[in-house]
Amino acid sequence: MTDAEWAVVRPLLPVPAWLEGRGGQPEGYCHRIMLDAVRYLLDNGVKWRAVPADFPAWTAVYAFFRRWRRQGLIAEFHHRLRARVREMEGRSAEPTAAIIDSQSLRAADTVGTGSRGWDGGKKVGGRKRHLAVDCAGLLLVVEVTAASVQDRDAAVPVLNRLRELHRKITLVWADGGYAGRLVEWAKDTLRLALAIVKRTDDQAGFVVLPRRWVVERTLAWLMHRRRLVRDYERLPATHEAMVMWSMTMVMGRRLTRQPGSSASRRHH
Repeated sequence: MTDAEWAVVRPLLPVPAWLEGRGGQPEGYCHRIMLDAVRYLLDNGVKWRAVPADFPAWTAVYAFFRRWRRQGLIAEFHHRLRARVREMEGRSAEPTAAIIDSQSLRAADTVGTGSRGWDGGKKVGGRKRHLAVDCAGLLLVVEVTAASVQDRDAAVPVLNRLRELHRKITLVWADGGYAGRLVEWAKDTLRLALAIVKRTDDQAGFVVLPRRWVVERTLAWLMHRRRLVRDYERLPATHEAMVMWSMTMVMGRRLTRQPGSSASRRHH
């Protein structure tokens, strides 16, 4: 990352436990180089063992990634970045509406048979990632399942998690795949209004649909990272962490381009 991005990102990093007297040992490497190593792996789609020698040993980088996933540090970092981006864009830190959608991915041989399936509609064998994003396309919830899991079924844990993390959300937009009993369930159980945005019968070809394009753009952002074009992760939770890491890259660069920043002045 650039010096300008590091200056913006650094104050939002989680505080290590040992600095707060909560145990643990001081980390052996600067956070900046570890973040860069994980971002390199995501961006270029390399194996952990193929992390270049310019970075710390791949075992140290993987241990850092795993610790941040298991201790919820990547989620904390991601949430802080999202709140800062929303405030920079003149929004409140907490969203009041969301959009949900899914994306099926082919799975590599490293993905176990117990967590993969066949998406008959998309003709894809592997996994499916289910996303809830805010109106700016920033990630709120990610859930990774077998590709055979129907959108309506996966939406239950996604919406439950959305309600748990973001109490102010009252409205969620979705496509026709979420129609049916899920709408009433969301209303009665979670007090969420699930609005279905459908194509009309006379629409042919590619059409930009209200609200739905926002989450589809986010799914396209994820496909910019070679590691996320196909699912290589043994655990669904690891893929979910990779998605959050990818979004931290999007948000960090967006914060660097904020009006008045040195990067923004150079750009103009």
